[in-house]
Amino acid sequence: MRRRWLAGITMAALLGLAACGGGGGTPAPSGQASGTGGGGKQQVEVFSWWTGPGEADGLKAMKEIFEKENPNLTFFDAAVAGGSGDKAKALLQSKLQADTPPDTFQGHAGAELLGYIKAGDLEDLTFLYDELKLKDAFPAQLVEQISHEGKIYSVPVNIHRSNILWFNPSVLKEAGVAAAPKTIEEFIAALEKVKAKGKIPLSIGSEWTVTHLMESVLLGSLGTDAYNALFKPGADWGSAAVTKALNDFAKIMSYAGDPQDDWQPAAAQVAEGQAAFNIMGDWAYGYFHNPPEGGLGKKSKTDFDWAPSPGTEGTYMWLSDSFTLPKGAKNRDGAVAWLKVAASKEGQDAFNPKKGSIPARKDADAALYTDYLGDALKDWSSNKLAGSVQHGVAVSQPWLASINESVGLFIGTKDVAALQKGLVDAAAANAQ
Repeated sequence: MRRRWLAGITMAALLGLAACGGGGGTPAPSGQASGTGGGGKQQVEVFSWWTGPGEADGLKAMKEIFEKENPNLTFFDAAVAGGSGDKAKALLQSKLQADTPPDTFQGHAGAELLGYIKAGDLEDLTFLYDELKLKDAFPAQLVEQISHEGKIYSVPVNIHRSNILWFNPSVLKEAGVAAAPKTIEEFIAALEKVKAKGKIPLSIGSEWTVTHLMESVLLGSLGTDAYNALFKPGADWGSAAVTKALNDFAKIMSYAGDPQDDWQPAAAQVAEGQAAFNIMGDWAYGYFHNPPEGGLGKKSKTDFDWAPSPGTEGTYMWLSDSFTLPKGAKNRDGAVAWLKVAASKEGQDAFNPKKGSIPARKDADAALYTDYLGDALKDWSSNKLAGSVQHGVAVSQPWLASINESVGLFIGTKDVAALQKGLVDAAAANAQ
């Protein structure tokens, strides 16, 4: 579900540094999505990277609603498999440069879309928010965090949570840790207790998972308001408070086990009782819970459990898959019809239980969301919001590339001062 770390960043790869979804495969044939479909229906090219189990099922559920509500339109699935979205974004960039955009395309809501916005590739969707009263349907904080210069360029169809502490209850019990730690200090103490018992205190994956860990530690150490302020013009990444947060991060990293190839094997170390803790997004729930054909087939609250990452209770660090309206779309009216389904309660409730995420809307049918998703839905409606760094909300793609470079160097050097200087320089070069 998440991409592997890319040692070298090409322009195509830069477009896909963080992504949800996708398995192996080849791009859907281009050039088939325009014009008229069978029976005189107008085709609507919907470009995404949702091809894997769950996400493809959710997309199909929305497609059925779309075609039922729009009998004169036919859905063309232009999903591109592979690379967790990297292949899709590289192909998308070539289509945009050739002035042959799809009618609508998937992207992460927030700063990830800034490159498209500044290039003039996207239409402002504020008109749709006004028509559908989406500013009332979505949390005000969400609308604020996906707006750019007072305009909105995407429709979020789902919400994932980044700041989740996954843990093995048996390993904690063996180490004498009574419950999931709520603060950074409690977390460090718990890591030490697990280490004393000879288990891996904290599992990590490839390098991007370390940036993912760092964003949760920054949030837990700084608090929500100070964390969110880091991404505003003039923010002080060189402050003493950030220094403390990065020292906390370095201390926590000192308890990490050997890096695994990606997030899945790191998560599996927790589920299999080899490690106590892993900080990862809520896509890990499906991996833990799903049957062995697509997951680990583990039992929640027994083999694995969850809590907000230490210090972040009451805050939902979010990321979101969303859809856009490219300028020059061949079937603009069809694209707007698709965006209306993606924004609707019916569309989001059809998609998200299958995807393993929750709706962006506040009026979801709570009965459809159980176990972890029930907890997430409750927290989404009541928590403060903070945007993920690693997954496209808080920073642009070039800014993220610079952050990841600094984190990658830190893994080798353990030099907190150098890490902080790298983050200061990244913000100075990229903050909007």
